[in-house]
Amino acid sequence: MTQKVTSVKNRFLHAPVVLVTALALGGCGALPGMGGDSTTTVTVWLMKDSASDEFVKRFTDEFEKEHRSVKLDVRIQEWTGIGQKVTAALKTGEAPDVIEVGNTQVSQYAASGGLLDLTLESLRDWGSKDWLPGLAEPGKVDGVQYGIPWYAANRVVIYNKDLFEAAGITKAPKTRAEWLTDTDKLNTGAQQGIYLAGQDWYTLAGFVWDEGGELAQESAGEWTGTLATPAALRGMDFYRQLQALGNGPKNADEATPPQAEVFAKGKVAQIIAVPGTAKAIQKANPALADKLGYFPIPGKTAAKPGAVFTGGSDLIVPKRSAHHTEAVEVVKALAGEKWQQDLAATMSYVPNKPALAAAVENQAGTAAMAQGAARGRATPNSPQWAAVEADNPIKPYMTAVLTGADPKTAARTASSRISSLLFP
Repeated sequence: MTQKVTSVKNRFLHAPVVLVTALALGGCGALPGMGGDSTTTVTVWLMKDSASDEFVKRFTDEFEKEHRSVKLDVRIQEWTGIGQKVTAALKTGEAPDVIEVGNTQVSQYAASGGLLDLTLESLRDWGSKDWLPGLAEPGKVDGVQYGIPWYAANRVVIYNKDLFEAAGITKAPKTRAEWLTDTDKLNTGAQQGIYLAGQDWYTLAGFVWDEGGELAQESAGEWTGTLATPAALRGMDFYRQLQALGNGPKNADEATPPQAEVFAKGKVAQIIAVPGTAKAIQKANPALADKLGYFPIPGKTAAKPGAVFTGGSDLIVPKRSAHHTEAVEVVKALAGEKWQQDLAATMSYVPNKPALAAAVENQAGTAAMAQGAARGRATPNSPQWAAVEADNPIKPYMTAVLTGADPKTAARTASSRISSLLFP
């Protein structure tokens, strides 16, 4: 969904917001690049706001010029109900040829048996070893690459430059220890060092991964919640320390109230959000337009940023598509260097390979996001993970720990619930 960054709402930020964009191409049978009287019409489903009209036109015009026997029919899809629509399309003979889907949803669609295996092309032609792991890994199910990385987004730290300067902080922290020290210095009087809601579980996931833990793990086909492991508990403890350096609610997520609105009041030094959140901040308080800075979420050492949840989109090809050859050509183009750089610069996304990040180096927020994306991860690659997010036992677990409950006991309760939800 797995999003111009701001439009994709909480998908990049929020999994509720699960970025689920769809792109499809349908056709009639001519080979790409071949001349002739017949023309293949390729139908494209794109999610609303996933790519600008200008980008779609540029891509369509050039693709058709290079593949003269192919016509693209781009159709914009609404977010509401897209999961059911894609699932239904995969079961019929009317499925589109290429579909853009949320990176964390590939396993759900693969479970239907309706996706084309793109492993060979990925290894041989598309440089899969260089893809962002947060897009590539959830696109692979049981060793088969069904989802091809298209674009990514993830959280960074957005900070108030004036408040940092007033506190004598002249450079962004590179380690968690430095981050805690700086945030403690910023947390004074009516000023919050950081506004971190108690149930921001995507941010927690990054801390858990950084410690070597997992939200859930699979063994012999069975998934088990793993929040009670020592590594996962260390991630929760760091979250607790950081959250205490501000007045974020312990029993709500970052949308209640919207953290951009809280930050816009000028008394919060930092929030953790996707860079696109800056637009909401500036709308609420135009005076902050030139006061916003960005840095990647710090890691345990200065050698690399912290792990982050990666939201974004993969491209899939339905097995029932009548035009596999044309579909693969479309995926090849969209996931290739030229259009990756174009899309990233146009939409402020992270391209699918770290080597292409230069395309957004002049966009401060996106550049910080790209640094973190290199250590991006996705949620557990289970077809049932959507059920976990719908029930979300992680949120009450976090609130319990932040309000004084025994962490291990609370983690065991949450893990047990995760395990039951992941059992098919």
